[in-house]
Amino acid sequence: MLKKRSVTIAGHRTSISLEDEFWGELVRIAGERRTSLNGLISAIDEARTTNLSSAIRLYVLNDLKRAVHIAPQIPEDAS
Repeated sequence: MLKKRSVTIAGHRTSISLEDEFWGELVRIAGERRTSLNGLISAIDEARTTNLSSAIRLYVLNDLKRAVHIAPQIPEDAS
């Protein structure tokens, strides 16, 4: 379900609509990087080439892909 939240970017309030799962991942990423949610979203905003909601979704997707890539692989016959 889409959830709308207000954030401050460069001193301006704006609303962003994202699915709950993306909000949860953004909070996790911000915590791991020891930054605020507004700080993380501001950084995404500065680097984006598409609309902000799409840029956030792509950022979260890339973070998860990176995590899967560096996670230790468990052999299939390890059971």
